[in-house]
Amino acid sequence: MLKNVFLPSIFIVLAYGFWLSPNFKEISAGVAIFLFGMISLEEGFKVFTGGTLEKILRVSTNTRLKSISFGMFTTTIMQSSSLVSVITISFLSAGLLGLSEGIGIVFGANLGTTTGAWLVAGLGLKVKISAYAMPMLVFGIIMVFQKNKALKGIGYILSGLGFLFLGIHYMKEGFEAFKGSIDLSAYAIPGYLGLFVFAGIGIAATIIMQSSHATLVLIITALAASQITYENALALAIGANVGTTITAILGAMSSAIAGKRLAGAHLIFNLATGLIAIVFINQFMQAVDWTSAKMGIANDNYTLKLAVFHTIFNLVGVLVMLPFIDSLVVFLEKKIKDKPTKMVGAKYLYSTSVDFPETAVEVIRKETINIFELSSNILTAGISLNMVDVAGKQSLQEIVQQSTKVIELDLDDEYETKIKGIYSEIIAFISKAAFTWEVEQSASIHWLRLANQNIVEAVKDMKHLRKNMSKNIGAKNKHIREQYNLLRIQIAIVLRELDRLKHQVKKEGTVILSLDALKLTVKANHDKLNVTIIKLLQKKKITPAMATSLMNDSQYALRIATNLIAMGGTLFASYDEDDISLEREVALSPQELEKIAVSNSNT
Repeated sequence: MLKNVFLPSIFIVLAYGFWLSPNFKEISAGVAIFLFGMISLEEGFKVFTGGTLEKILRVSTNTRLKSISFGMFTTTIMQSSSLVSVITISFLSAGLLGLSEGIGIVFGANLGTTTGAWLVAGLGLKVKISAYAMPMLVFGIIMVFQKNKALKGIGYILSGLGFLFLGIHYMKEGFEAFKGSIDLSAYAIPGYLGLFVFAGIGIAATIIMQSSHATLVLIITALAASQITYENALALAIGANVGTTITAILGAMSSAIAGKRLAGAHLIFNLATGLIAIVFINQFMQAVDWTSAKMGIANDNYTLKLAVFHTIFNLVGVLVMLPFIDSLVVFLEKKIKDKPTKMVGAKYLYSTSVDFPETAVEVIRKETINIFELSSNILTAGISLNMVDVAGKQSLQEIVQQSTKVIELDLDDEYETKIKGIYSEIIAFISKAAFTWEVEQSASIHWLRLANQNIVEAVKDMKHLRKNMSKNIGAKNKHIREQYNLLRIQIAIVLRELDRLKHQVKKEGTVILSLDALKLTVKANHDKLNVTIIKLLQKKKITPAMATSLMNDSQYALRIATNLIAMGGTLFASYDEDDISLEREVALSPQELEKIAVSNSNT
């Protein structure tokens, strides 16, 4: 209901303002152009986040100081704390970043955002920046229409800067024109009442515009035109700082629980910093006067003094909150918890991750491991075994011989409720990832999609294999029973080895084989099994109907094993320098492999 009223109300207020004053129209146009510039700038920088920014983040946040420095540096370069926050939330959702490091980045981003006030107050109001805006727009728009991704990104950045400069120009001109008609400074409110009222206005303005940078530019241009008092401008700046948390909160709504906790940390930090600034406003103003005098800033240069204030109160906020980061993490983890759910769904796929290739690859990889684990339980139950036993140390032959009771399983229902939903979400997530083949992560995502397809195919083949296997693992004919047990062992071997790979375990005293060797071994045993079937049929140990079923089912077993091995080759390949490559060797018990060959030859 509130959403339906909010937007029309904004339109009505703006329309009334346009009718009331053409100067208001110019200021509003300036804000709109500035915001469009921010969007273009973010779009341009997103082009260059195809792994580079994410890789830097992964190696630049292992200490608290590095996290703060990363947040400050990236926000200074991109002039968008919102983009930095969204990237950080996506990394938290993917589990690539700890909450403590994420909070450090947010603290740094708050410091980085103060550079915007310095640029506008120190340069934007003293130079006719609209003259620089025009060539930037011309060259930028030409580049935007190029097919080359890098040129397109540079084009967005150039045009974004052009629109930013143009927006500042129109806001400045609008407030200057206001002098002759309306004096907004007449509405100034002194004392703490004025601080809280104007801080509230700053919060509201930032929530509406979704940009503290835009609010600060509006404040600075109004202050330069003497349309607001210096004290009320400080309060507006405090409000803008608090209001900017709404972007992180909105970004966290569709993220994992870690992203929600980061948004909570952002809100707590900015509220605490804003409250400290209001309570100690007189002390802050004295600190600003002292700092300004040391820097050679004139006493009546209120725009630059506002930039000094914005930097000092954010720096004080970081220094005050820094010792409490660990306590803040504990508090947020205690208060913001995952809601328990009975439905089986994707655990890592959040919309905040889809725009960043490196993060997208990681969440898809984690989700593929998730679907593999669920499928492993279904596949082991499909051959009437338990995954805990299969992943253990006991001989698989012993486990199979002891497991003569068919495990009740509705494979169609298991697939529909546990696999299909997650698989669909993975495919939908991949389709949203707007990557081209120029981005190296696109190849990884392509192979991960195939790995998921391998898993799904293995589960579907198990549905066919299970029909006859369930009838024959307890059959009176020992020959047919033994052959189906061999198929069970073959699938169990592959699942055991993939489970070992998943945990990166290597055991001593084992034969070392690659995944390719495991695939060849499975194929060789399949061929031997077919020879054995013919011999059993010739000796009339089994009927032709039994032989036909066994041949068909051995083919299903081969496809299950082959699909699982192909999945393992993709899923457990190297994803960073510490991982082992696809050709890495896996521990495989010689007894487990030889049992199949020996049993076949003896038969």
